[in-house]
Amino acid sequence: MANNKKKGGMPLIVMIILIVAAAAGAYFYTLNSYMREKYAGSAMAYSRNLIRNMDESDPDYKYVKKYYTEEQLANIRSNTVSVEETSDNSETGNTEKDDGIEIVPVYGSTYEGYLMLVHDPSDISVEVNPYLGTGADAPDLDTYVETNKAMGGINGGGFEDVGGNGNGSIPEGIVIHEGKIVYGSPSSYQTVIGVDNNNKLICAGMTGQQAIDWGLQEAVTFDPVFINNYEVVYKQTSHLAMLNPRTAVGQRSDGTFMLLVIDGRGPTSFGALYEDVIKIFQANDAVMAANLDGGNSSAMMWNGEYVNTPVSMYGSRNLPTVFLVKEGN
Repeated sequence: MANNKKKGGMPLIVMIILIVAAAAGAYFYTLNSYMREKYAGSAMAYSRNLIRNMDESDPDYKYVKKYYTEEQLANIRSNTVSVEETSDNSETGNTEKDDGIEIVPVYGSTYEGYLMLVHDPSDISVEVNPYLGTGADAPDLDTYVETNKAMGGINGGGFEDVGGNGNGSIPEGIVIHEGKIVYGSPSSYQTVIGVDNNNKLICAGMTGQQAIDWGLQEAVTFDPVFINNYEVVYKQTSHLAMLNPRTAVGQRSDGTFMLLVIDGRGPTSFGALYEDVIKIFQANDAVMAANLDGGNSSAMMWNGEYVNTPVSMYGSRNLPTVFLVKEGN
């Protein structure tokens, strides 16, 4: 006798509905993940540029609104994101270090970087390549920090860099160390960035001899000067109006040194203009501020590790001069 009982199983229509639902769920999950990475992911400089130039009628704008508050969107779209927005003691704000030193993340519409605040100006020192002018390779930032038992530091003045392969042996202009001119001529007129015998930052055009007469103990050469006695003295020149990694130094009226490094030439940070650097220093009440060697040289270290992401995958380049934060000066 034939068995006419129907076999159990999921009806075809139910199976089709489940498959369609699973496919739709996977699609929307993938789409949302893509949109989140595009507009609020790891490449924040890229994301902020997209948002700033986006029309609110753009279909993607509804996704953007999911990832930011109205205030955050207004700041991004008006290009007013600044250091103050990350100046709390949270995970993305100030990081308090040993001896009252702070490292503050800074960012704008095209850049991300770090501002190291050294509250005791006597903790700052300038170190120079021991093989200066000999043709031998200069140390990298790691070696300077380790050799001098420093807590951290940044790159300093410029150097000859023919073909982008400079080894840090031949610096630009004048270098002063321990109150003596160790490179350059006393009669040479340069933009000098240095520290005098009162731990005061001096940024001005002068001869090497004038720098010694003014009491500079340590000095490097680079330009331009950004701020002098609270006044912006930088004059824009069109050939420098480009985004790049930046390194700069400034000082507050209370003596606090500000060491700034901004990343560039990468997906998370395109780089900054000089005007961006000036705004950061103005927001931090700089009396004096000046540019140091940027580009591939820009590097900041703290506690044996890089704080920023140097352009070179190998870390710091060979550098003729560096600004260091010494322990127990």
